[in-house]
Amino acid sequence: MKLVIALGGSLIDFDEDYFERLKRFLKDLSKDHRIYVVVGGGEIARKYIDFGRKLGLKEEILDWIGIFATRLNAKLVSSILGANEEIPRSVEDAVKLDKGLVVMGGTTPGHSTDTVAAELAEKISADLLIIATDVDGIYDKDPKMHPDARLFGEVSVDKLQEICKKPWTRAGDKVIIDGPAVEVIKRSGFDVIVLNGKDLENLGRAIRREKFRGTKIRREG
Repeated sequence: MKLVIALGGSLIDFDEDYFERLKRFLKDLSKDHRIYVVVGGGEIARKYIDFGRKLGLKEEILDWIGIFATRLNAKLVSSILGANEEIPRSVEDAVKLDKGLVVMGGTTPGHSTDTVAAELAEKISADLLIIATDVDGIYDKDPKMHPDARLFGEVSVDKLQEICKKPWTRAGDKVIIDGPAVEVIKRSGFDVIVLNGKDLENLGRAIRREKFRGTKIRREG
């Protein structure tokens, strides 16, 4: 299986136990599967971006700052996992690496690392794209603000496009999945699952196509 995991920047919280378990999980997984991990910027990126925005920096500069933050996070994760030493600057560079486990961050301004992960999944004809975040999947409203938020077990790509119709206009915006990523998902053939990246047992079940907690994105309406 060829698998791409978009590891949300919110998961880069310097939890030693989590990263020790993630290392074992991905190392074992890479014995039988080709794994690509695309790491987001998270709070580190947003702090830099917010500070730069207060000082009037242009949006493209802020976007690049966010990209460099994702690459910093990717370097940390790659080093922990014992993966590639050099962090790819493009999807094409990542594909060229002849390794069972490849880690990268952002590429160019105008979209999030979810889009990079979707583009990479499309490029390698992946079987599965997993968007790993700090909540259990896609909800009808923000579960961190609304205790009664309802988790979607499945959602059509058309419904997802409606939910995520906001274009990528500002660096560091927190969105479920950014619009450009949804566009790639819609035109491609790989399966997509959104789940909580902290629950590695649940992640394993999703990869094995067993019953899991999260949201599966389907292409039909």
